Amino acid sequence: MNIETIQIIIVVFVFCILILGWRSYRKVAHQKWKTPSEPFPDEWKALLEQEVLFYDSLSEEEQKRFEYKVQEFLLNCRITGVKTDVDLRDKLLVASSAIIPIFGFDSWKYTNIREVLLYPNMFNENFEFEGNSERRILGMVGNQNMEGVMILSKEALRLGFKNESDKQNTAIHEFVHLIDKSDGQIDGLPKLLMDRQYAIPWIDSMNKEIERIYDGESDVNPYGATNKAEFFSVISEYFFERPDLLEKKHPELYALLEKVFNQKMVDRKLSKKQAVIGRNDPCVCDSGEKFKHCCGSVHYGKRKPSE
Repeated sequence: MNIETIQIIIVVFVFCILILGWRSYRKVAHQKWKTPSEPFPDEWKALLEQEVLFYDSLSEEEQKRFEYKVQEFLLNCRITGVKTDVDLRDKLLVASSAIIPIFGFDSWKYTNIREVLLYPNMFNENFEFEGNSERRILGMVGNQNMEGVMILSKEALRLGFKNESDKQNTAIHEFVHLIDKSDGQIDGLPKLLMDRQYAIPWIDSMNKEIERIYDGESDVNPYGATNKAEFFSVISEYFFERPDLLEKKHPELYALLEKVFNQKMVDRKLSKKQAVIGRNDPCVCDSGEKFKHCCGSVHYGKRKPSE
C-alpha cells in the first residue's frame, strides 16, 4: 500500500467521522420545534399550584407564560421512566425544573436536550441503580453517546420540590448544567446568559467562595467546591430555593445571579413549607434507608459530578 492510498483512506475516514458527528448534532440540536396549540389543562394547573412554589409566586400573567413554557418543553422533550412509573406530577416537576432557571428569557429554547430518563433512585457511574454497588449520583447531563439526554433520580426530583427550605434541588442543578453547556462547555461561566462585563466579577466571587468552603467558613453546599461548574449549579439551587437567605449571607453572589438569570428572586413571595428531616430519620422516599444514606446524601456533599 503506497503513501497516496494511505492518505486517501485517512481522508475518507475523517470525512465519515465528520458526517456522523454532524448527523448526531442535527439530531440533538435541530429537531423540528413544536409549539403548544391546546389550552393548558386544569389538572396540570392544579398540580403546579400544589407542587411548585415558584409557579404559585407568579402573577396571573406570568403563570400563563410559565404554563406555555412547560407545555412547550414537554412537547419537545420526552420524559421516560427506567424501571419506574412516570406520572403527570413527575413530568410537570421535570418541566418546571427546566423552566425556572430560564424564566427570565422569553425566547429561550432547550434545543440541546431530547429526553430525560428518570431512574427510581440514585445510581452509579455505570448507570446501575440496583444491588450493593456504590450508588451516589442523583443526576447527570449526558455527553458523547448520551448527548441530548439527562438522567435524574425520581426520588431526588420529588424531594427537591417537597423540601423547599434546604437550598437544594437536584433537577434545577442539572438544568443549570445544561444551560451552562449551551455555549459548548460546562465550565461555570454561562456565556450565553452573562454579559462580558460581569464575567470577571463572577469568576472572582466564585473563587473566593470556593476558598471559604474549603476553609469551612461557608454555608454553601460543600459539593460546590468540586469545581467551578458544580459551584455554579449549587449556588443557582440556593438562588432559586432560598433567595432571601442568599441575599442576606452572600449579597455579591446574589446580585450577580440576578443579572445572570434576569430574575429578582427576592421579590417572589415564596411561602416555605418547612420540612424538618433528621439525618437519621427514615428517608421521605420510603426506601427504608436513613435519610443521610439516601436522598439526604446530597446534603453532605456526596453528589457525584455531572458528566
